[in-house]
Amino acid sequence: MCELYSKRYTLALRKKHIGPSCKVFFASDPIKIVRARRQYMFDENGEQYLDCINNVAHVGHCHPEVVKAALKQMELLNTNSRFLHDNIVEYAKRLSATLPEKLSVCYFTNSGSEANDLALRLARQFRGHQDVITLDHAYHGHLSSLIEISPYKFQKGKDVKKEFVHVAPTPDTYRGKYREDHADPASAYADEVKKIIEDAHNSGRKIAAFIAESMQSCGGQIIPPAGYFQKVAKYVHGAGGVFIADEVQVGLGRVGKHFWSFQMDGEDFVPDIVTMGKPMGNGHPVACVVTTKEIAEAFSSSGMEYFNTYGGNPVSCAVGLAVLDIIENEDLQRNAMRVGNYLTELLKKQKAKHTLIGDIRGVGLFIGIDLVKDHLKRTPATAEAQHIIYKMKEKRVLLSADGPHRNVLKIKPPMCFTEEDAKFMVDQLDGVLTVLEEATGTKSESVTSENIPCKTKMLKEAHVELLRDSTTDSRENPSRKRNGMCADTHSLLSKRLKT
Repeated sequence: MCELYSKRYTLALRKKHIGPSCKVFFASDPIKIVRARRQYMFDENGEQYLDCINNVAHVGHCHPEVVKAALKQMELLNTNSRFLHDNIVEYAKRLSATLPEKLSVCYFTNSGSEANDLALRLARQFRGHQDVITLDHAYHGHLSSLIEISPYKFQKGKDVKKEFVHVAPTPDTYRGKYREDHADPASAYADEVKKIIEDAHNSGRKIAAFIAESMQSCGGQIIPPAGYFQKVAKYVHGAGGVFIADEVQVGLGRVGKHFWSFQMDGEDFVPDIVTMGKPMGNGHPVACVVTTKEIAEAFSSSGMEYFNTYGGNPVSCAVGLAVLDIIENEDLQRNAMRVGNYLTELLKKQKAKHTLIGDIRGVGLFIGIDLVKDHLKRTPATAEAQHIIYKMKEKRVLLSADGPHRNVLKIKPPMCFTEEDAKFMVDQLDGVLTVLEEATGTKSESVTSENIPCKTKMLKEAHVELLRDSTTDSRENPSRKRNGMCADTHSLLSKRLKT
């Protein structure tokens, strides 16, 4: 182990020198991680944690082939992309080969935020339009241009939505406007976008782009109904806009069946721009925008040169190529499908057992557990979710909670995750849920039917009293309570449960 400081002193230095808005996981008892390997992370005492949330370490933490590729290229050369070099063109060729044919022009950046910012510039230059349609609870990056189109970051009572931003309902069939009992939720949600376009045109505005994560992560692990993107693309193209698919968190084989998540909508659906990042470099900062020749030429016609000092540098591209090789050589896409299906089945059995689990949704190794206090009303179990991720940390399993109500447990681990890891994680979750439900009086004899009361009035009142002080406003600014950082909520709930 290589530590410069004790954990206590590291935390003190962080508080002194790192901006207070830069939060850490598990704020009331943060973990100091000193090394990692594959799907495991280790603290300064050598304790091993199963990493169920790190979609950045896509092929596994510190994969030796990634390390080797970076070191080999770093020893030879690293410079900017104004010089000719084989790595950037080879990487662009390899990435393009994974995408539909018309997506063939690449712009390399350093982060998903940079990629999404560039995608907006491409879209706006294409036909000179300005307006952007985004989804409610969406998050597309930390640049100012992206905060403006990320309702997930809008601060209640402070941020005023810009006139050029239009927010469409999240295509959530569990707790959204159109649910699983709707005859055609894909069309219903797409028609909401159509109405936004019509209203914008009536106000003299023009749509430049519709942007969406192919599966919403921060929005609560949302899987759009099949056909939704196809229908939206038709309306957006009719308005002269382009479709931007944000694959920053969900691309590179995570869904298992396909290499890119947008491909779940069928071969007939092809975005105009695809952005990617996080997993591309397995922890090394590399990202990309891929678009059509037509859009790229329109961008070039502005006369403004695009230059990114580090985007597409030889080392980043060597790392990116190594990641692509590992995904193929270790058959990680198929592993995501096999292990993801197994994990989903295990979780569905837990749903039948535990009243707190309202919904299990996901594809491949991208899964959400929507926790509720009432199955009929689907009331978000926000405080419970925070309590659970702290308790899972004690069991040496790292999870996080997200979504607009902070009640959805997110599972998006490194792609080398195994069935044994899935079983271990679910066993620990089962134990934590059992103790929590017994302590709060939410345990029922049957959870299979959501059409009958599963709690007595007395138990309901006891539960309300127990959590009254610890449940936060579900519409509070989410940046104040990210991924286990509700220290006060966790502490209060833990004390009351005495577990």
